[in-house]
Formats: sequence, C-alpha cells, structure tokens
Amino acid sequence: MTTSDAYAAPIAEPLFEGDTGKYSLPLRQLLVRLLRGPYLDGSLDAAAWQLLLDQQQSISDYFSEIFLALTLDMDRKIAMLAPVQIEQVHTAPIAPRRPLKRDETLLALRLRLLLEQQSGSGNDAVISRSAMHEILSEHRQASDRDDKRFAESCEAAIARLQSLRLLTSTELENEFRISPALAMALPLKNIADIPRYIAAIDANEPAFNLSADENDELAEQTPELVQE
Repeated sequence: MTTSDAYAAPIAEPLFEGDTGKYSLPLRQLLVRLLRGPYLDGSLDAAAWQLLLDQQQSISDYFSEIFLALTLDMDRKIAMLAPVQIEQVHTAPIAPRRPLKRDETLLALRLRLLLEQQSGSGNDAVISRSAMHEILSEHRQASDRDDKRFAESCEAAIARLQSLRLLTSTELENEFRISPALAMALPLKNIADIPRYIAAIDANEPAFNLSADENDELAEQTPELVQE
C-alpha cells in the first residue's frame, strides 16, 4: 500500500465524538484546505497534490454535493474550487465572493499578461512593488490628485492580491512571485482580450460584463474571479 493509499483508506475509529465520516484525517484536511482556498499549489505541497490526484473522483463527488466544482491545472499543478451556476434557491456559494475593486482588477489583469509572457520559460514570473505602483499609475484617474491616497490605494490592491495568494513573497522583501493560480482565477480564453478589458475599466464602461456597484467595485462575471 502506498502512502497516498494509506491516507485515503477509510478510518477505523471515529476522529471525534459523534464522528460518522469515513474519510481519513489527511483526506479531510485536504478538503478543508480546498474549501478555505483560494487554491492548492501542488508545486509547494507534493504530498497533498498526489493525494488529490489519487482521490480526485471522491473529492469531486464530495464537492458536487455542495454545488462546487473542482478544477485542476495539471501543467501548473493548481487546484481550485468554483461555484457552479444553478438557478435554484439555496445553491449559492458557501463563502460569498467579494468582487475586486477597480485597482485590484486592473493590477490582476496586468499581472495575468505578465504571467502569460513568462509561460513556458521555466522561470517564475516575478514583479517588484515599485513596478506594480508604476502599472497602476498608468491607469490613475485624472481626478485623483492626492498622491498619498493613491499610494495607499496601490498598497491596498497589492495586499488584496497577496491575501488571495495571487502574489506570494520571495526572498527579496519587495519582490513578489505572480502565482500560476492567476491563470485559473482569470481563465480568459483569449489573452489578447485583456487590453480591451483594461480599456473598458479605464473608460468606466460596463463592457465585457463588467459592472460597477455603488462602492465602485467591479463585479466581473466573465471571467470569474477567485473566491476568498
């Protein structure tokens, strides 16, 4: 029996009082990690990734019961959950998705372009904090003349993408790795469409299913953004 098989074997004794489950502790822990999200990076946890592959059908079946779909990017070794779309009551995602704000969306789209440019190179896509500030300065609204507030907005956008683990730390303090998971978080079929998304946001146009709410947050329906 392989280590992964042992992890997947049904439990012989309850894990807690009243436990009626059959999954092993490692498998349950994997389910919790996927539910917490925003994704599982198999390149950072080979054991969890192998367990996921070995038990993919059981895991997919489990999440289907609660209206979540398991999506895998085999090349990048990324696993992510996404809510399925069903027009029925009580089928909404367990954890509501908070849309990305304007600057967060712009930064995510620009980073998606950089990630694509590095695709196939064998190297991680990295970016500095100052470079991200420069990116957002290109999209700074003419009415925004408060430099301090703009800098804070840039830092807030970077922090949000960090919280979603779309940006991860490197050994350098102000340099970040663009997570491969961004390709799944923004699953655009045509990368060439990204500049048009960006132009629509800059122009405050409700194009490409981008809609702004009263808090100036962009609730993008296509593509779906990651859930927290």
